[in-house]
Amino acid sequence: MQLDRLKYEIDNMKKLVSSLDLLVRSHEKIIIIGNGGSNSIASHISQDYTKALGKKAVCFSDPSRLTCYINDYGIEDAYRIFVEEFSDSDTLVIAISSSGSSDNILNVVRYCNDKNINVVTLSGFDESNPLNQLDCNINYWVDSKDYGVIECAHLVFLHSIIKY
Repeated sequence: MQLDRLKYEIDNMKKLVSSLDLLVRSHEKIIIIGNGGSNSIASHISQDYTKALGKKAVCFSDPSRLTCYINDYGIEDAYRIFVEEFSDSDTLVIAISSSGSSDNILNVVRYCNDKNINVVTLSGFDESNPLNQLDCNINYWVDSKDYGVIECAHLVFLHSIIKY
């Protein structure tokens, strides 16, 4: 059942892959953020985008920096401050939230919109989730309530532009 759902999502994402490829290739710096499993996806993809695409790609997963920012700025603003400090006009931000309702991820996308920073969002669960309602260059929403399907689809989507 989950495999069928994932196959459906992979077929569905194909229409957005060329747009993602164009956006990633047109930026030298990429910041990828997410919580929990989405943070693991961010870490994996940031390494691959650097290695395979030659991009300056980073994620916010260093435990010392992450806990420092959470302590100093609060969990809702920690990622936003990180993006504020490390982004410039040629940065692409990729924001991942399976539920689409993580305040720290939503605050990053709002900041990017205010500063005209290009942003891609990835979410799942309800189509009307808050992240899916924000303006962005690309919003990839997975029609599932299963974390495994959502996270696998997000990883496949982000990985689909890498050609070895």
